[in-house]
Amino acid sequence: MKFITNYIALSATALCFTLSGCADLTVPIESELTPANFPSTSSDYLAATGPIYTQLALSSTTSYAIDYWRLQELATDEAIIPARDGNFDDGGQYRQLHLHNWTPDHVTVKGVWQWGYGGINIANRILKLFEGTPDSPAKTASVAELRAMRALYHFYMMDLYGDVPIITVFGDTKLPTNAKRADVFAFIESELKAAMPNLATTTGASTYGRATKWMAQALLAKLYLNASVYAGQPKYAETVAACDTILTKASGLFALDDSYQSIFNPDNGPQIKDIIFAVPYDGNLVKGNMFTRFATHPLLMAKYAIPFRPSIAMSTIKEFYARFNLPGDVRNDTWLVGKQFDFNGNPITTQTTKKGLDATYAGADGTATITWQLEFSPELTLTNPAKMDVGNDILAQAKGIRSVKFYPDKNSSTDRYQSNDMPVFRLADIYLMKAEAILRGATATSIGGEMQTPVILVNKIRTRAKTTLATSTNLDGLLDERAREFSWEGWRRNDLIRFGKFEDVWGFKDNKETFRRLYPIPATERSLNPSLLQNPGY
Repeated sequence: MKFITNYIALSATALCFTLSGCADLTVPIESELTPANFPSTSSDYLAATGPIYTQLALSSTTSYAIDYWRLQELATDEAIIPARDGNFDDGGQYRQLHLHNWTPDHVTVKGVWQWGYGGINIANRILKLFEGTPDSPAKTASVAELRAMRALYHFYMMDLYGDVPIITVFGDTKLPTNAKRADVFAFIESELKAAMPNLATTTGASTYGRATKWMAQALLAKLYLNASVYAGQPKYAETVAACDTILTKASGLFALDDSYQSIFNPDNGPQIKDIIFAVPYDGNLVKGNMFTRFATHPLLMAKYAIPFRPSIAMSTIKEFYARFNLPGDVRNDTWLVGKQFDFNGNPITTQTTKKGLDATYAGADGTATITWQLEFSPELTLTNPAKMDVGNDILAQAKGIRSVKFYPDKNSSTDRYQSNDMPVFRLADIYLMKAEAILRGATATSIGGEMQTPVILVNKIRTRAKTTLATSTNLDGLLDERAREFSWEGWRRNDLIRFGKFEDVWGFKDNKETFRRLYPIPATERSLNPSLLQNPGY
């Protein structure tokens, strides 16, 4: 059974701790905790820290797997939501992300800022409440978790917005200002190192989806890998050391699961050995994952037993899909392209008219009924370039290569949420981060008697993918390997910026403005807090 027990209990607790952005820090501390019911047992502390995790999965308006994901993916070549005869235009928010012409008023830029600082303020609020509790091992462990999670939220904000406030005190009446990105980097590093000795080292249902030593170590590796971007100086040797800590001290706790698809299925959970840290979702209880709603097509409802009508909105572009070109690679099967069949090999068809199939059809028999087999086209030809609109006839609805990586959940809720957990850190990423750091100048190290060169590390991933092994690799090849392995997992923007390719041309995007590597500080936050400085270019 899928692990969700902690999240069921903690969602209710989260109501006491909800807080939005960082503009107003004068909210009085309120809680249902009193001296008589302060946490005392491990279970008490588990419940008390729950809101920090509930916030990660979703807040009242923002979800890790939807809104945060969109900032990290729709601004890259991995995912696109074109308009379809006006549908899915939604004020241009998706087209702006793809075309790199967003403004400080962008709705998702604002929502994710408030989501991230909501998480930081929740951590600070709970830490403030814990100050009145007696010292105990349970308290020490919970404080470490909260500091690690607060570091994670600061990482997300720093990665997206650059120079951002460091917030460590709840109830401070002084409005915060931006800290230099390098200082935020140093803060995250110090927080993780301080928390790590007191974080859990076990894996399984009891710690799944919670901050452990291995989650903190993976975040530290990601921090170091991007140190040239964040802090202006490389830390590739430190990246290798952080990866090696997991590969040695957590030996046997993590592994590359034989089935790649199982990592993303609706029943994924603590049994998946590749996952170091994930955001758990449940279609009925923790509603924040909608990949099937946005990425699938209504004609696939019967094939995948989807209990709602999908929105046909989201796909990838042909330039990105072209990287899925290795023979026998099971990761190729996460995409749907070309003519579609059910699991018995029967064509998936629909009844329409010639004009209904193709709105440009000019024949006199446009109302003639025809049977058409669903066929996903790699081409996203525009009928209205200004709106990035591909039209909405039957052919247009099938434009774009679709993803079933987060496999359709036949037990989805009728309001279109699914139960696939969202991996954040995986062992596969540890291997490829180490390989990249070595390619960038770090020294290869030996683990268990194996000298782990970049080729050896890449081939661990390829072996699991059941495709041909590499005989050599370079940075461009590694970026392509990361694209194949981590597509739609929320890391593509981070990767493209680190590799200096965020300004490349793809899809309908040709904007090469380098200041777009950072999102703007939301206009509403700056109006509430004039101490916040805007990023250059906006």
